[in-house]
Amino acid sequence: MGRHTVDRRSFLKCAAGALAGPLLPWRLLKAAPAQAAPADKPKPNIVFILADDLGYGDVQCLNLKRGKIPTPNIDRFARQSVTFTESHSGSAVCSPTRYGVLTGRYSWRALTAGIVGLYGKPLIAPDRLTVAGILRENGYHTGCVGKWHLGWDWPRQGKDVVFDQPVPGGPTARGFDYYFGVDVPNWPPYCWIENDRLQGNPTERLGIVGKNINSKPGPAMAGWQVEPLRRTITDQACLYMLQRAKADKPFFLYFALTAPHTPRWPTDDWKGKSGLNVYADFVMETDAMVGRVLDAIDKAGLAENTLVIFTSDNGMAPYAGAAELEAKGHYPSGEFRGYKADAWDGGHHVPFFARWPGVTSPGTTCRQLTCHTDLMATCAEIVGARLPDSAGEDSVSILPLLKGRDKPIREAVVHHSASGKFAIRHDKWKLLLCGGSGGWGKPNDAAARKLGLPDVQLYDMEADVGERENLQDKHPEIVAQLTALLQRSVDAGRSTPGAPRKNDVPVDIFKKPRPAAAKKRK
Repeated sequence: MGRHTVDRRSFLKCAAGALAGPLLPWRLLKAAPAQAAPADKPKPNIVFILADDLGYGDVQCLNLKRGKIPTPNIDRFARQSVTFTESHSGSAVCSPTRYGVLTGRYSWRALTAGIVGLYGKPLIAPDRLTVAGILRENGYHTGCVGKWHLGWDWPRQGKDVVFDQPVPGGPTARGFDYYFGVDVPNWPPYCWIENDRLQGNPTERLGIVGKNINSKPGPAMAGWQVEPLRRTITDQACLYMLQRAKADKPFFLYFALTAPHTPRWPTDDWKGKSGLNVYADFVMETDAMVGRVLDAIDKAGLAENTLVIFTSDNGMAPYAGAAELEAKGHYPSGEFRGYKADAWDGGHHVPFFARWPGVTSPGTTCRQLTCHTDLMATCAEIVGARLPDSAGEDSVSILPLLKGRDKPIREAVVHHSASGKFAIRHDKWKLLLCGGSGGWGKPNDAAARKLGLPDVQLYDMEADVGERENLQDKHPEIVAQLTALLQRSVDAGRSTPGAPRKNDVPVDIFKKPRPAAAKKRK
């Protein structure tokens, strides 16, 4: 293997040999039989809280040495929970991660790069089973509150979007009984959506929101304001749980926060509170929103039989003031390299806490490799359901880990950057099939080629968590093994045991970067 370049044909030939020969000692883990909840205990409520663009190092208890933002509510929750220190989002950007959370499938099987665009079509196919769908089939009421950003079938008249008609293809068409929120907080229409109807007529036009570089002007409800957005969706999430607490069936709440993603516009109560910058103020407000949801669970008497998970969809967006924060001693990615959009760990290595009284042990840590796609298999095992071969192709139940097991549950996790570049993690090794960040980080892939850097990166994540020493030339056998493992996952249409499946789109693990996709921001 050349030091600076990897010939695609030779590389695939080498990888194929690794697949067939003894260089690949790993095996797919056996699928565990479905086990229902104990008969004498009701099925648990499940609350999944997904922050937006919150970095691993933005949670103070995860970044004691280099974290300067107070997050007392999340820290309190961590003390009550098991902390997963090797949890990864399915992608380094928004829509793809949300796809993986709800389908248990890697997003690159349906979307080669980037995100769902403005007024984009649904990313989740109509016939695909979701977490909400399988839980509803097993007696749950399912609610989604907050940001959707997975596309809708927007009605149109010619090329114009029509807002006074039902909007199909959203959450209530993908397994949810109820939805309230906004599609994307910094994109039009600036309007509340409940179930499949806009709650108002966006007859006004809103310009760029504040000084946010990735906001889009467009139709808005009269008097639309950014500041109340987080409070309103948090109110609705709390109300949903209070209402469901009175019902005779368990519920699943997918609460997708809109913060600390742009528009970074903290309310007056939080402006200047951090002493760092606006983003840090916004993280503190986000922490308060999480605290309100946790308090609502307690006040409704739900805590003892509710699995609560808190995590983030990807790393912190570097354009939110990362350089300024680092200069002041706060590192939003903690020890990891890179930020949102990157294939480096800062793009997808995220906070993950889970609390389920009587099952999880408070204040414990799990260091096993997990992925957001694992929610589906976990929920299925909790309710005693078996996933069909056509669902959750990349989902592995973390229930054994919640119960305290300290053994690997998955063979690998595949990472994906904003520009569609691949990486894979197995055990201590991480392979990136790109020369740079794969996203917005420096050097990006074009810059890496100009610098003559290798177009493959291999890191020992135990010895080099910051991904600084590229070992690809010292361990070509590991490069070949991981490449083969990744290619096998692509070819099989799944990374879990089961019948082979087809990907929705052609998948090329050596995909060349597209500058337009790499720069695309939501």
